[in-house]
Amino acid sequence: MPRQPLYEQVIDDVTRSIRSGALQPGAKLPSIAELCEQYKASATPIRLALRILDERGWIEVHQGKGSFVAPEPPA
Repeated sequence: MPRQPLYEQVIDDVTRSIRSGALQPGAKLPSIAELCEQYKASATPIRLALRILDERGWIEVHQGKGSFVAPEPPA
């Protein structure tokens, strides 16, 4: 089985945490630097994952403040 791209792994991990309640609406996600450290990756796939999560309505990205779980994430 081919390995899942890193950005998809980040998306899956974040959505799973939101669905399970580990991340509540309004909760701040770790910074890009912290996520890079956690996943042992460069910023590029992390930024891509956050952009996709934002586009899908799971999170809200606020320039200079960080990324937060959306008030009403998808079911």
